[in-house]
Amino acid sequence: MADCADILRLTCIATGRDALAWREATCDPALEPERLTLAEAFERHAGIDLLATVAATGETDRDGLAAEARAGGLRIAEDDTWADIFSKVLVERIEPKLGYGRATILCEYPVCEAALARPKAEDPRVAERFEFYACGVELANAFGELTDPVEQRRRFEVEMAEKSRVYGEEYPIDEDLVAALAHMPPTAGIALGFERLVMLASGARHIEDVIWTPVPDLFSR
Repeated sequence: MADCADILRLTCIATGRDALAWREATCDPALEPERLTLAEAFERHAGIDLLATVAATGETDRDGLAAEARAGGLRIAEDDTWADIFSKVLVERIEPKLGYGRATILCEYPVCEAALARPKAEDPRVAERFEFYACGVELANAFGELTDPVEQRRRFEVEMAEKSRVYGEEYPIDEDLVAALAHMPPTAGIALGFERLVMLASGARHIEDVIWTPVPDLFSR
């Protein structure tokens, strides 16, 4: 997490800017990032008790989340899954408010939204996953890798059962991955969107203005 904040500061030093900017938003890299859990974000920006709809096993209460989302004014379709509703709340109510003034570290995702991440020892309902935001833009996604093959298999089984229920199709479990986890040391990883960072550092309004290999036909459709 500290590395992400350092990258913002170094980016502004390299470009001679005092702050990152995108459209009407600015983010001061000199300020300590805000750290916000998903549960806190859902409560603050949507009035939803997120973890009341998540069990320690990773199973979710779709109807409970739907009721709270509707009470908050969101339109929820009858065939929306728990994951659909979670994404709708995140995209419509939470993400646009993150990283304003200072960066935001959004952490402790529900385990069902972090299928390959380690559960937190203090609360198995959430995982060691975080995303990093500036100016309302997600810049990075990171998590501690789940290296327990038994737990990974259990999660895959829960995920495949849900896909079978929703889509009516059976999907195989990746047995090679499960087997490999038994030999994997503790590890973690992060992916940062370089073009997104360049967009914020340059003041560009559209990401296609800064990508190194533009595909005009793709963006003009």
